Amino acid sequence: MAPGRARSRSEAPLRATGWAAVRGTEQAGGAEQEVTDSRVLTCAAVWRMPEESEPGSHESPDEASSTAHALELLCDLDGAGAHGSVACVVWEPTGDGKRVVSLADNHLLLWDLQESSSRALLAGSAALEGKGQLRFTSGRWSPHHNCTQVATANDTAVRGWDTRSMSQIYCMENAHGQLVRDLDFNPNKQYYLASCGDDCKVKFWDTRNVTQPVAALEEHSHWVWNVRYNHSHDQLVLTGSSDSRVILSNMVSISSEPFGHLVDDEDLSDQEERRPEDKSQEPPQDGVIATYEEHEDSVYAVDWSSADPWLFASLSYDGRLVINRVPRALKYHILL
Repeated sequence: MAPGRARSRSEAPLRATGWAAVRGTEQAGGAEQEVTDSRVLTCAAVWRMPEESEPGSHESPDEASSTAHALELLCDLDGAGAHGSVACVVWEPTGDGKRVVSLADNHLLLWDLQESSSRALLAGSAALEGKGQLRFTSGRWSPHHNCTQVATANDTAVRGWDTRSMSQIYCMENAHGQLVRDLDFNPNKQYYLASCGDDCKVKFWDTRNVTQPVAALEEHSHWVWNVRYNHSHDQLVLTGSSDSRVILSNMVSISSEPFGHLVDDEDLSDQEERRPEDKSQEPPQDGVIATYEEHEDSVYAVDWSSADPWLFASLSYDGRLVINRVPRALKYHILL
């Protein structure tokens, strides 16, 4: 901590864990490391959280902090490591929580969790093909199209996959100038996808036309590790970087609310039919809303609260967890 700098109440030291994905309070996909033949192999497993941790339990905060609850191991995903080291695990965004995708080296694996989640059956797979040692770095399951599409990143490329046929449906071969670190789908616009990478850029894509991004941000000065759309107001975008900063941006021009209300893509194409008084109401400009510099080390994770759309968290390499809120003025501007 810098001399003379006081830690706010919203900050707390936290040791980073190896969790790759979490769904609700029942199951969690975790990554753990094993040393095999003098090499590190990253594996994935499905765990059940204890009932005491579920929402609605009557355990007091003091009791929760003093009691350590054990997780229950349900099953391993590719336990033998036949497909290589696991880089990412993602749950199906909707449904009964029985389908999981894992990315292991150059393999995209679709798992079907059986009754009680005690077994995981491989329901489908696809593999990257090409020269060199191709490896996935990140993935995201689209909440749109009946959850039949998954986006993945490998090296500088971003690819889309159809989970029904496990075939590739689009590809941005050079989406970034350097390694792509993270992806996220717009929760309200079914064809929009955000990516970030080691070229310090955040790019926004329309998957119907992937020849070039529809918008880009270049506000960070080092690798961008995370990008996250707000779950309710998709003009709000969070990014975390190795420059130790968290940036909250306003991408209103490509959001579902460019004029302050929810619209479809078709509405934006009817510019000629807009009333004269509406033509003077130009949308707000894209740009940085706020930059948060509470971290003193690389920010590896940012995410929005699932309960409060104005609350978000960030986690840095030194284990510091910081909770922040969207500026009140912007909140009321969006709502009113």
